[in-house]
Amino acid sequence: MQQGGLVLLAGVGLAAMVLTGCSRGEDKPQGRVIDCQLAGAAKFTPDCFVQDSRIGQRRFLIVQHRDGAFRRFEMVDDGRGVIAADGADEATARWSAEGVLEVTVAGDRYRFPAQVKADAPQP
Repeated sequence: MQQGGLVLLAGVGLAAMVLTGCSRGEDKPQGRVIDCQLAGAAKFTPDCFVQDSRIGQRRFLIVQHRDGAFRRFEMVDDGRGVIAADGADEATARWSAEGVLEVTVAGDRYRFPAQVKADAPQP
């Protein structure tokens, strides 16, 4: 892993994400469950799934909602943790006292179990 940045402790797998689904809703999202607060919901619920992927040296987290919607984040080693990889909405991230990276994009919020490495720049 490169110096500085984010080490995910969530045990996120390296499997490829399957984005095609059955119209009957039989396919479940794949990946590790994380807490999310979607579309301005009142509280966080374990309704999102995350998988990681790589393209060359770039690292991505793909978060899928139960309804099939998804977001991609790029992992960065500059203390921010992640940035939005797609779309016009910018992601903002903050570290909680509980060691969780909380990321907000538009009206959605996600909690990634993570930790900042000791040599990482602080935001």
